Amino acid sequence: MKKTSIFLFAVVALLATSVLAAVDLTGTWNCKVVLGEQSGTPTFVLKQQGEKLTGTYSGALGDAPVTGTVKGSDVTIDFEASGAQIHYAGKVDKDGKKIEGTCDYGGQASGTFTATKKESK
Repeated sequence: MKKTSIFLFAVVALLATSVLAAVDLTGTWNCKVVLGEQSGTPTFVLKQQGEKLTGTYSGALGDAPVTGTVKGSDVTIDFEASGAQIHYAGKVDKDGKKIEGTCDYGGQASGTFTATKKESK
């Protein structure tokens, strides 16, 4: 019975890993950022290759190239704007359509963000 339980656990773990790996963040993401009393609505255009993210940020700070990672449901996005290192860290939902987390604007401001994937037509 123990061998059967271990085998079933391994199969379930493998299936769960493949489902998370199937999420692709490639596309346009509309973001809502709240930094204390201030808020903004930047856009990220992302391309995912394996665990690597590249793309662009467009928002109040102008336009900037971004890099990042996707590891399971954990997502990071980094870029530089106005001489500051900007860092977003969040979790993508199981459908791959929403990312929620925190952001740090070079130690000058920090807050939360929600990004929603734009539907492709």
